[in-house]
Amino acid sequence: MTTQPRHPYPVPAGPVDREIVINKSRFIAWLRPAASRDQALAVLASAQSEYPAATHHCYAYLIGPPASAHAAMSDDGEPSGTAGKPILGVISHKGMSDVIVVVTRYFGGIKLGAGGLVRAYAAAAEAVLSAAEVTAQVPVSTMTLFLDFAQEQPMRLWCDRNGATIDRIEYGEQVVAELIVPDEALGALTSFCAANRIDASCGAPDSLGSGLC
Repeated sequence: MTTQPRHPYPVPAGPVDREIVINKSRFIAWLRPAASRDQALAVLASAQSEYPAATHHCYAYLIGPPASAHAAMSDDGEPSGTAGKPILGVISHKGMSDVIVVVTRYFGGIKLGAGGLVRAYAAAAEAVLSAAEVTAQVPVSTMTLFLDFAQEQPMRLWCDRNGATIDRIEYGEQVVAELIVPDEALGALTSFCAANRIDASCGAPDSLGSGLC
């Protein structure tokens, strides 16, 4: 069993909104938890629906463990690099993930210039991210164990002690258990399986080897 444990990382505990005004332009920043691209885009759609008359809806999001996070951003018509990039830069600087920040702008009639836009969008992102409460996201992996019937109870006890949950269990010639295991407990699971001569594979039974290990 080959495992690649990942560490807990900070994520927003809930939604936050903040607004700043710079040279009569309103910058309304939305911060929302987003654990997937679809969730992030749903937040963007909500902002667009909430403020349909706004000039721009710029955003950036970062999803997944920091070492392998997926990032995306948009300037939504602002000059290239003046909106999405500074928003993403502030998110990265805060070390937060599983988050989207949408900054909606109502143009106030005074042009800010490229440098002014970068500072304005960064300031809006800073305001909303600084106000966010943070919690820890514990990465988990799906593991499938193949064990004898006599090994089931020790396996259940191991799960209770290590924060793992049994997502599915099947009985046939042997017991096949699908576990959701905190990545920080993967090393302990490897030792447990070796000591009890239990076969284990990454992923669910119908997709072995395609899990996160």
